[in-house]
Amino acid sequence: MTVKRKDKYYLLSLGCSKNTVDSESIAQVLETGGMRGVGDPRSAEVLIVNTCGFINSAKEESVDALRELVADRKPGQMVIAAGCLSQRYGANLVQEIPGLDGVIGTRRWMDIFDLVTRLRERAHPEPLYHLPDEAQVVGLDERGVLRASVQGASAYLKIADGCRRPCAFCAIPRIKGTAVSRPLESIVREAAALQARGIQELILIAQDTTDYGYDLGLKEGLADLLDAVVSAAPDIPWIRVMYAYPGYVTPRLIETMAKHKQILPYLDIPLQHGHRDTLLRMKRPAKIEWVYETLASMRAAMPDLCVRTTFIVGYPGETDEEFDGLKRFVTDLEFDRVGAFKYSYEIGTPSAALPNQVADEVKEARYKALMELQQPISLKKNQQFIGKTIPVLVEGHGEGEDEDGESTGDLLSLARSYRDAPEIDGFVIVEGELPVGEIVPVRITGATTYDLFAAVETNAPIVIQPGKIYGAGDLG
Repeated sequence: MTVKRKDKYYLLSLGCSKNTVDSESIAQVLETGGMRGVGDPRSAEVLIVNTCGFINSAKEESVDALRELVADRKPGQMVIAAGCLSQRYGANLVQEIPGLDGVIGTRRWMDIFDLVTRLRERAHPEPLYHLPDEAQVVGLDERGVLRASVQGASAYLKIADGCRRPCAFCAIPRIKGTAVSRPLESIVREAAALQARGIQELILIAQDTTDYGYDLGLKEGLADLLDAVVSAAPDIPWIRVMYAYPGYVTPRLIETMAKHKQILPYLDIPLQHGHRDTLLRMKRPAKIEWVYETLASMRAAMPDLCVRTTFIVGYPGETDEEFDGLKRFVTDLEFDRVGAFKYSYEIGTPSAALPNQVADEVKEARYKALMELQQPISLKKNQQFIGKTIPVLVEGHGEGEDEDGESTGDLLSLARSYRDAPEIDGFVIVEGELPVGEIVPVRITGATTYDLFAAVETNAPIVIQPGKIYGAGDLG
């Protein structure tokens, strides 16, 4: 029995934005094959979970979602596990979740329709696996689908997959394989297509965006790509770069970001720690001086620069002295945004075999201490914007609340500034109802640790000029 045009699929996407892009691509492949997506698993013939397997909590969420679908499925429905968890655990996943029909990994997501067809035609109920090792097909056999996920007026565009970095705590290279860059021409063509769809914010993502083009023989691949995207899509107001790697933010990249008004002065660069000895055990770049020098260069070239980073606390062997070094590092550099994670023991990673694992209560105490240290820094950074006029991208509307959580009836607009990446940073809460999906200027009236408050400067109607770019350099 082959797949019929009337067949419907339900696709649950878990994990990060990179996974969301893969889910969108899977959906495009299925719909090209004649299937139709639905939001209710009870009305679909094919149930798919695009899983995340990066850390234990993500694994548990994915396993729970699959078990629920298997337990509740009706006769004739099939359940397929896709994504990172599938690639990491392979056939063992069926032992943990009996009843799965199919397992497909990260490196051949484009074969999802073929797997569905094989499942329909199988003579016996044994599960089918599709877990080839060839990571090199990523970027070269994408079935013509758009490798992007559109979220309102923003779009995540994947520029590469996999990672060749040796970080001791990370399972991504085992899951995704080595770094494989997508052809520059494909990315540029897709950026232009997203421009035609009216996208206001283009977010370039990969496991490591600063490694883009290495496997293609490009010395300054990300800078070359940014130049090409700006040229091909001049009407996309905001271009944001995520997931940079320490040591690979070059002078050429800084120059490229500074010279193009479309490229936001925002960089997400997960540093993971601020003490040399910890970084060496992490197998991360340990030249702390580079961070000081590079941030100074970036801030000189882009005075409005916003830097987001993340740190791991409680890494095996982390001493009080090393944690104190991390705190000095955070105090010295005054990052705009800081995220922190407690070290998660991951089977199969080099860090799992390290001695001197840190006790959970110590991890928790250090996590709280680090976040408390960052809070006044973030507040000070936010307070510097009070009285200034900045552009914001409007994402939705809501109502104000009083101290008891009761509605005040006041209409508010929820927006983001250039300093706020979707889902991970703060918001700008604006008085009044502004047009969703547009970039408009507002005046900042207040600040908290994570969010800003703003108002429209005049009671006159706001006139949105198509193609008008309000850059971070337009600060009042």
